[in-house]
Amino acid sequence: MINEKDVVKNVDAATDKGARAAATAMPSLRRQRNSGAVWALVLAATMSLTALAPSASQARGAAGLGADVPLASLPPQARRTDQLIHSGGPFPYAKDGVVFGNREKRLPREPRGYYREYTVPTPGARDRGARRIICGGNVPTEPDACFYTEDHYSSFHRIVK
Repeated sequence: MINEKDVVKNVDAATDKGARAAATAMPSLRRQRNSGAVWALVLAATMSLTALAPSASQARGAAGLGADVPLASLPPQARRTDQLIHSGGPFPYAKDGVVFGNREKRLPREPRGYYREYTVPTPGARDRGARRIICGGNVPTEPDACFYTEDHYSSFHRIVK
């Protein structure tokens, strides 16, 4: 991992050496020195950001997952929806149980058809609202994992029992 203090120290040292040499140099050499210092800073910044960035496989797996959330801490409507999922329904909305495409890529990547979405009713809402439970697995009543979103797919939390 790149240490920011070392980068700053190295850039400062290169700049000081260049400043002493440039004091007696021609103007064109001063421009080259300034250009070199700028490129050194750009390179250092790029290397620092690269070291902090997650790998492609890490980013692919959980781009939008927040902290795990216990089922007991979810709203009662979400707990009821979870019961319906595990018992196979009946569900209150026609779209419950349809395939969730994970187009936002915020859940771990799986083949199409792996995830299904279910509405968590929102008291007072005239439509389905924004809350959903998304479950993944081959058997809908025995999901491998379920995720809760209260903001219509902007963020997800893995449900733990």
